[in-house]
Amino acid sequence: MNIIKLNAENGRELKETLKKRQTNSFPEIEKKVAAIIENVIAKGDEALFEYSRTFDHYELSKDNIRVSDEEVKAAVDAVDKDFLEVLKKAAANIRAFHEKQKRLSWIDTQADGTILGQKFTPLEIVGVYVPGGKAAYPSSLLMSVVTAKVAGVERIIMMTPPGQTGEISKETLAAAYVAGVDEIYRVGGAQAIAAMAYGTELIPKVHKICGPGNIFVAMAKKAVYGQVSIDSVAGPSEILVLADETANARFVAADLLSQAEHDEMASAILVTTSQKLAEDVKAEIEGMVPTLPRKEIIQKSLDDFGFLFVADNMDDAIAAVNDIASEHLEIITKDPYADMTKVKNAGAIFLGTWSSEPLGDYFAGPNHILPTNGTAKFFSPLNVDDFVKKTSIISYSREALKRDAEDIMLFANKEGLQAHANSIRVRFE
Repeated sequence: MNIIKLNAENGRELKETLKKRQTNSFPEIEKKVAAIIENVIAKGDEALFEYSRTFDHYELSKDNIRVSDEEVKAAVDAVDKDFLEVLKKAAANIRAFHEKQKRLSWIDTQADGTILGQKFTPLEIVGVYVPGGKAAYPSSLLMSVVTAKVAGVERIIMMTPPGQTGEISKETLAAAYVAGVDEIYRVGGAQAIAAMAYGTELIPKVHKICGPGNIFVAMAKKAVYGQVSIDSVAGPSEILVLADETANARFVAADLLSQAEHDEMASAILVTTSQKLAEDVKAEIEGMVPTLPRKEIIQKSLDDFGFLFVADNMDDAIAAVNDIASEHLEIITKDPYADMTKVKNAGAIFLGTWSSEPLGDYFAGPNHILPTNGTAKFFSPLNVDDFVKKTSIISYSREALKRDAEDIMLFANKEGLQAHANSIRVRFE
């Protein structure tokens, strides 16, 4: 990683570099995903069986596609008991945080007979995708499922790719048990997304699909959006650390590497007002990377999407933070709370030396399914509202409608929609 002086020109270059991580940068994959979706629509479960043989090297069938309750129980019994307790504690934290997001239906009644309101209704069935490739993520499973359960979703199905003997990570199955998943199926990849979006004989059609995955999964979610709702088209993970001379270089380096290890397209960026901190962080990174098990992935990520920027002042640094709109933002400065008030765009903000990003990944409670690739400028973290439909309620008395009738008819006629106006007019003839 090179140390770069922050200015307008290299800020533009950075954004162009980060754009290479977006899903629309892979048209050849988009074509392959479209073909998979069409095949699942046409052939249903047979397509899922074929793709399992091809990609997972597992002979999937109607008899083994669904994970049995006995398998889940065996996984819970076999998983490390300390880890099981951690899953339960994390789930409790996630549940407590998201309970505060719940909203009640409301009705506003006026004396003239006008009744307006909003009704909140949980989605009936939600699908959650859980990866099983380079890394399994039971933490993401908790984030999706616990939040949906808090919202009141009645039926949650989970899709995850099997190993060559059909096995699924016992840690993933234990997390599914703790979170309250209702059904689990051994299907991965774009074909799993297609099956949930359109339904097959064995896989129910869902109303929303959540959860991270590789580029094929992300492209598939993008392709089926509209047929079903999705949480987001998540890109590779990213972290930005905003720091000044008070930050601990070793801590900053470790936090940057915590995201770079996700995959080769992850992004790790430091924006600092201190040249010395940038130099110290660079030295710490160079010392740490060779010691880490995923060093090849980390090094590729840093080579392509890792940056150490030095800004002239904190105002310029925060302007860059808002422009990048990172998924994870750590603020390690003299007064992180004051600096946080100037931040407009970030998926999640971690304040101070002791609020390392993995705290949010696993345990604190706020959702770690966050907007990526700059979409924090207009998207929010996964939350209870994502699993709830909002329905408007309207009721007028005769007197209330009569009061507004002329205004409504004028509006309708100006739009050239005389039948709209007539539906009001006939009530007072």
